[in-house]
Amino acid sequence: MESIWHFDVVSPFAYLQLQRLGPLRERTGLRPRPIVFGAVLAHLGQRGPAEIDAKRGFTYLSAQWRAERDRIALRFPPAHPFNPLAALRLIVACGSSWEAVEAVFAHVWRDGRAGDTPASLADVGARFGIADIEAALASASVKEELRANTEDAIAAGVFGVPTLRFGHALFWGDDATSLAEAWVEDPARFERGEYARLRALPVGISRATPKASGA
Repeated sequence: MESIWHFDVVSPFAYLQLQRLGPLRERTGLRPRPIVFGAVLAHLGQRGPAEIDAKRGFTYLSAQWRAERDRIALRFPPAHPFNPLAALRLIVACGSSWEAVEAVFAHVWRDGRAGDTPASLADVGARFGIADIEAALASASVKEELRANTEDAIAAGVFGVPTLRFGHALFWGDDATSLAEAWVEDPARFERGEYARLRALPVGISRATPKASGA
């Protein structure tokens, strides 16, 4: 069974969940897989939390409160949302290892530093032996791997980040970490009783698609 952690560095909740993944990493052989959240949103025709004014403020409030509650060091980068492609490509260029994931997230979300350009990530790259970070992040193979990761996530039904994926089961969000752990412990639990009924629950009403102006 595939065990994958789909994430984008742009998400503070991915950073928060990263701090809690130790047990799942040990038990399931969980592998990190960077994806482009913006491409997922474009595929679904949705806006991200930081693109909706009221939701943006609440998202930041919630992330900061949860970090303080769980005693996790968190400092937002200089601007948000930011373009995460450089950070994601750096992780891919470093082999998508947990060490690279942790280093990039610490740079952006623990230390509050920019991660939107190759230059802003040069010191992280140097730690992993990347001397020419511009060339590494411009590599066609790196770009293609990130694109393939994102397409695979979309095909699997991923709709947000972070998402834990065990086979066909998806668990979205930092607050779903405990649920994912319960599922790994006993998947059959979620096939019985009320869970089974919920899978077949009919749709009661659907919103009509808004008509174009003047239609």
